[in-house]
Amino acid sequence: MPGTVEILQAGPMMTVQDAGRRGYLRYGVSASGPMDRDSFAVANALVGNDADCAVLEFALTGGTLRLSQDRTVAITGGMVDIAAQGARLAPWAAHRVRAGSEIHIGALRGAVWGYVAISGGIETEPVMGSRATHLRSAIGGHEGRRLEPGDILPVGEDTGAPLRRLVSPLRPQGGRIAVIPGPQDDYFDEAAWSLFLSKPFTVASMRDRMAMMLDGVPVRAHRGHDIVSDGTLMGSIQVPSSGRLIVLMADRQSTGGYPKIATVASADLPRLAQAPSGSPVRFHRITAARGEELEREARARLERVLAELAET
Repeated sequence: MPGTVEILQAGPMMTVQDAGRRGYLRYGVSASGPMDRDSFAVANALVGNDADCAVLEFALTGGTLRLSQDRTVAITGGMVDIAAQGARLAPWAAHRVRAGSEIHIGALRGAVWGYVAISGGIETEPVMGSRATHLRSAIGGHEGRRLEPGDILPVGEDTGAPLRRLVSPLRPQGGRIAVIPGPQDDYFDEAAWSLFLSKPFTVASMRDRMAMMLDGVPVRAHRGHDIVSDGTLMGSIQVPSSGRLIVLMADRQSTGGYPKIATVASADLPRLAQAPSGSPVRFHRITAARGEELEREARARLERVLAELAET
């Protein structure tokens, strides 16, 4: 008999997310998936799920959930107060929660995106091969939308995995965000590049799964701010005529008509996504080859972190 998880109170932008929807970019459907792939991976590993199992992603505050069966649960993404069965539970660790118990997940501290993994994974109906919710397209997840109180989602077979906890730091903290110039870096002259790389920007409160806005000194494109629309990536930094930087994220549009001064290195995307609003951000320029090296290093670091998970 399948289990379920009931949403009693939903945090902002709580959605179902798996590893993402691949192969449909040419049709205008971006991958979606987790905003912080590393925290997503740790959450699934802690409860013994396959790496691409669907979890609940939330922004800032988790809410309250109730399981229909005994399950192992882990919450990652940042430090957060969690309570169930009259006891406080630690984040970044797996806990056995009895059927009928309410799980209360508070506000994240020093992070923006949280992940709730349940042993067996969320098993909503896949759309184009993925359970990831794409909010702008209203596909995937549960009815293609944010979760609301009263939603009941199916959960797969329990994994029976031992309870484990994170023991090694997930990734380095702080430091500049690495960016790779292009594809329209030639739209920006030396003065614009100097501002982009030397001045601090601030993560604005205007943000969602589609994009992050950055406040700061305007960056101007001397060749103009309109281009023939071309493809975008998660991490593309668009510069519209206002000069305000827009970093495209998981639910971005697949093409865009603003010049893109640079793209955030994949290895630094989770760290940028988790930067709270009001945080300062500085960039440094690297080559594409260096970006690939950083990505290999990040993947190797995550593998080490997962291999070092300790039983509780």
